[in-house]
Amino acid sequence: MHAEKVGSIVICDAEQRPLGIFTLHDLLALLTDPQAELDRPIAGVMTPDPVSLPADARGFEAAITMVRHRFGHICVLDGERLVGVVSERDLFALQRVDLAHLTRLIARADSIAELAAIRPQIGRLIDAMLAHGADTTLITHIITLLNDHTTQRVIDLCIEAHGRPDVDFTWIAFGSEGRREQTLSTDQDNGILFHTPPGMSDEQVRARLLPLATRINEALAQCGFPLCKGNIMASNPELCLSEAEWRNRFRRMINSATPKNLLRSTIYFDLRPIWGDPEPVQALYRQVVSWAARDKVFLRLLAADALRAHPPLGLFRDFLVQRDDNNQETLDLKLQGLSLIVDAARVLALANRIAEPETLKRLDLAAAAGAITQSNADAWKEAFGLIQLLRMRSHRAQGQQGLPLSNRLDPGTLHEIDRRSLKEAFRQIRRLQRRLELNYQL
Repeated sequence: MHAEKVGSIVICDAEQRPLGIFTLHDLLALLTDPQAELDRPIAGVMTPDPVSLPADARGFEAAITMVRHRFGHICVLDGERLVGVVSERDLFALQRVDLAHLTRLIARADSIAELAAIRPQIGRLIDAMLAHGADTTLITHIITLLNDHTTQRVIDLCIEAHGRPDVDFTWIAFGSEGRREQTLSTDQDNGILFHTPPGMSDEQVRARLLPLATRINEALAQCGFPLCKGNIMASNPELCLSEAEWRNRFRRMINSATPKNLLRSTIYFDLRPIWGDPEPVQALYRQVVSWAARDKVFLRLLAADALRAHPPLGLFRDFLVQRDDNNQETLDLKLQGLSLIVDAARVLALANRIAEPETLKRLDLAAAAGAITQSNADAWKEAFGLIQLLRMRSHRAQGQQGLPLSNRLDPGTLHEIDRRSLKEAFRQIRRLQRRLELNYQL
């Protein structure tokens, strides 16, 4: 490694398939272990089954993978054959995006104030990625990844400051965070699942956890995640529940598909664990998806609810705009675009027992299940990405002008190519909605 000026060595078999990786970090761990035997075969000290990506993967995919797995090197493969190694230094020197540095800052933050001070750097990171032409899915994944790390550190700091409760719990993300589709304009949607120890009641456990949940929600607000106006937060006693209580709540939502419960379904059915033991939440999600898939009445009502709004296209394919608070003719990229794809993909996922909260993965898995064609899934994913890109660009421009972030866009400000692309994206959304209409005879 010293002679070649590299920080890792990949161990391969005779067909150049990587078996393991040995890095400077591994070497330091070996040298500081008094029991280590330096004449052992390298197979005994390497990290087996190294993380890898195909050669046609994008740089930002490698960045996300490095941060998620906490590795500094990734093997690059052509099929199963090693063709190279990309390091954290290589990647970030090329992209000028220090994602790992931000992650380390968050992990080492000693106070909520320090975490809050890091938040503007995330905004600058996203600006740089947009300027580099990064894919919107990768951008939202990076935002979500950094938001996850921030949330985890906030919870750790609150527990350090106020003491760990003597009950196990898992912090849950709902909505866009649950789907890993966050942008910089996001509020809090979270809850708690806890285990009730023998000899205690659910109410007693809830009474212990709610003060901590309140402090965590307030700390997240200090870090740039506004409190939810609808009170969909862990500090709400209705969202700090035992595993059995959560199961009963989801059962009621499915069995009694009132307008209020259908609205809740669009939030709570997109969930994933953020902090704590993930298995109880994952098991709950699998059970909920199974219940929903068997209830045809619920699915039909959820599909009907997903069709209450339509993309803003008129009879002659021009945009249907509304006057906003500034008396400008605008359309809402979120409510009239992204949300329509999200809602339709949720129905497809539940109907096909797909326990995956992310919209684009739901579409791919629905295609794999034979519910839709892959070409349709790709078209709807492309429509989602295009609208998300325009939304992020609009947010970036608003932020540079010191304006509050809004999802409303004046289509007259778009370049002609973007106007045509947006119209096509809306047409694809209408095709997706017609698929639901056909499936459920609506």
